[in-house]
Amino acid sequence: MIFSETVLKGAYIITPEKCYDERGFFARTWCQKEFSDHSLDTRLVQCNISFNNKRGTLRGMHFQVAPFAEAKLVRCTRGAIFDVIVDIRPKSATYKQWISVELSADNHHMLFIPEGFAHGFQTLADNTEIFYQMSEFFSPEHARGVHWSDPDFNITWPEKITIISEKDQNLGPFSEKLLR
Repeated sequence: MIFSETVLKGAYIITPEKCYDERGFFARTWCQKEFSDHSLDTRLVQCNISFNNKRGTLRGMHFQVAPFAEAKLVRCTRGAIFDVIVDIRPKSATYKQWISVELSADNHHMLFIPEGFAHGFQTLADNTEIFYQMSEFFSPEHARGVHWSDPDFNITWPEKITIISEKDQNLGPFSEKLLR
C-alpha cells in the first residue's frame, strides 16, 4: 500500500498496490503492520456499509467524542464520493481546515481519518456504496455532528444536494462545546 499523508496531520490517502496477472489484480486494503509502521491506529472493532441511491446525496458531518472517539478507514466500493474531513482538534495547527478526496470504485483510494476529525461525503454517482472500518464502537451518547454548510469550515460541495437526512439537515453550527 502507498501511504500519502495529507496536509491535515495524521490523515492519509492510501492506495492499494495492485499485483496484476491474466485474471485481473490482487491488492491488500488492510495490513496491521503497515498501518502500525505509519503510526496509525490499528484497532478495528466495527465495519459499516453506507448505500446511497442517488447522486448528490450528502451525509455528514459526523464524529464521536471521547471516550469513544474513532479513527476510520473509508473506501468506496461502488460508485464515487467526494469525501470530506475537517480537523476539529483545538490544538492542531490545521484546526478547522478541511480537505476533500474523491474515492471511487475505479480509483480504489482509501482515506484514513484519525480521531479528532468530522467526516462527511457527497455521492458523485447513483447507487454508491461506502465501506468503513472503525476503531471504536458506535456510541449514540458520544455521537456528534455539525451542519454541512457551517461557515466556520466553508466547505465547497461539488454537486447540488439531492438528498440529505432530516437529522443531518438539522445539525447545528460547530462549537468546541460539541467536543465534550
